[in-house]
Amino acid sequence: MTQTDYYEILGLPDNSSVEEIKKAYRKKARLYHPDINPAPDAKDLFISVTEAYEFLIANHDKLKTDEQAYQQAMEDWRKYRQDRSRKRATAYAASSYGTFKNTKFYKTTRIFDGTAIIFSFIVSIMVLVYTIYGYFYRLKHPLPGFDKPSVFAFIMLLSLGMVFFVISLIYLIAYRETSGKQKNKS
Repeated sequence: MTQTDYYEILGLPDNSSVEEIKKAYRKKARLYHPDINPAPDAKDLFISVTEAYEFLIANHDKLKTDEQAYQQAMEDWRKYRQDRSRKRATAYAASSYGTFKNTKFYKTTRIFDGTAIIFSFIVSIMVLVYTIYGYFYRLKHPLPGFDKPSVFAFIMLLSLGMVFFVISLIYLIAYRETSGKQKNKS
């Protein structure tokens, strides 16, 4: 198969982003998983979709560079990974869809990773708390030989902390909405 074939299997144009590939794979995997789809060719389609996803994710950056990098990626894929990908996809096809959804492989298709988002939200709160606490602590307990702490540095750190907090809050809200939609579909 060629790169274009893999994109066609997922129903995507050749210039698709990683997020678009992940989203298309999640839809196709649910559509073709033999546990959900009773069609006789569902297993083969599921294996093809999984193989296409693995190839495109593993080689996304190489495919965009030049023809030589693309040819090398295809050769490496055929030698080392294609057969292993098919075996893994066959095992996933044999399992129930619920089991498949809980595998690490399927979880990597998520666009929003809950653990990283929650961690960044907690870190942003800690940055804000320690910035404020540190500034007022230094006001009450100045270091010998130094003047009061810089108000400019305090404002800059507070601003950066607020930007980090707002961004992590937006991602957390988006993650909760997408998780809620996925639970409602189940």
